[in-house]
Amino acid sequence: MLTGDDAAEERGLPYIQCVPYARKVSGIQLYGDAHTWWKQAAGHYARGTRPKVGAVMAFRPYGPMQLGHVAAVSRVVDSRTVLLRHANWSPIEGRRGQLEDNVRAVDVSRANDWSEVRVWYAPLGGLGTTHWPVEGFIYNQKALQNERLTVLASAEPPKAKAAYTSRIGADFLKGIVPETSRTAARRPLANREVPKVQVAKEDRTIAVSTNLARDPIGRIIASRVR
Repeated sequence: MLTGDDAAEERGLPYIQCVPYARKVSGIQLYGDAHTWWKQAAGHYARGTRPKVGAVMAFRPYGPMQLGHVAAVSRVVDSRTVLLRHANWSPIEGRRGQLEDNVRAVDVSRANDWSEVRVWYAPLGGLGTTHWPVEGFIYNQKALQNERLTVLASAEPPKAKAAYTSRIGADFLKGIVPETSRTAARRPLANREVPKVQVAKEDRTIAVSTNLARDPIGRIIASRVR
């Protein structure tokens, strides 16, 4: 039976909801739609990925379950199985908003991190077929110091980044001519000796015809080629 604020909350609803029942059986004082619990708990309640008795399993919105879901852990059976206490999950005898205590939920995540679960569904008489995404577990104890600091740090507005200042001097490009507008200056060739190739003169004897001997110009030419 719900009492106090939880009873007042339920009076305006046609059937029992998961939130007031999870709050009652776990003692975790969070309010609002189930999908807001995980973020609300940040900095106030410890959170984690391992089930503990009394912890609240926080489901993410998925498919028709647009507001999420919360359920309290009543027993840890093994590393993959827990028993839950929750409300408004299975329709029983055609009616929604029913309470279910000590019903099975199984971790079906690949990493065994409880990020996906299958939950007992009364109309099937066994586990439902849907893999429901889970945020994690909210524990009824104060948030760890490092988690509180992380939340406070993330709540600060991002600081404006300082304007970028180049460390290169303003005259860095002074005197630089773009390649497209620059004509390469021709460098004078260095004065250097070209090795002379000495051609050995062949010892040869040019026969002078009798006609050339009588020709003075011919004699001059003949004397130069010797």
